[in-house]
Amino acid sequence: MTLSLPQFLISILLFAVLFFGVGFIVNMLLKTTWLVPLLYPVIVILMIDRVSTLKYFTEPHKTFTEVLNRLASLAPTDLVVLSAGLIGTIAAAVTIKILRSKGYRMF
Repeated sequence: MTLSLPQFLISILLFAVLFFGVGFIVNMLLKTTWLVPLLYPVIVILMIDRVSTLKYFTEPHKTFTEVLNRLASLAPTDLVVLSAGLIGTIAAAVTIKILRSKGYRMF
């Protein structure tokens, strides 16, 4: 399925804002900075795979091959949208770091 230009632009914005918010809240609650950007590839794999999580442990070679093939077959628009989510998580980590350096103890 292809996205129209408005859908594509809104998807980019939504993924960036969604993962900024999630990253900010998780980083604030767990008192970490770079946890969500490090976990983002796992989140993406769980979003795009069509494999049971149990199969990662029972049939790892076959499952990782399927997931890598699925990643390679993603459309460029999908990659841009997923990259916007990664940028959102990185922006949240940088924001938390800046707030901590400014003396906000909550962060």
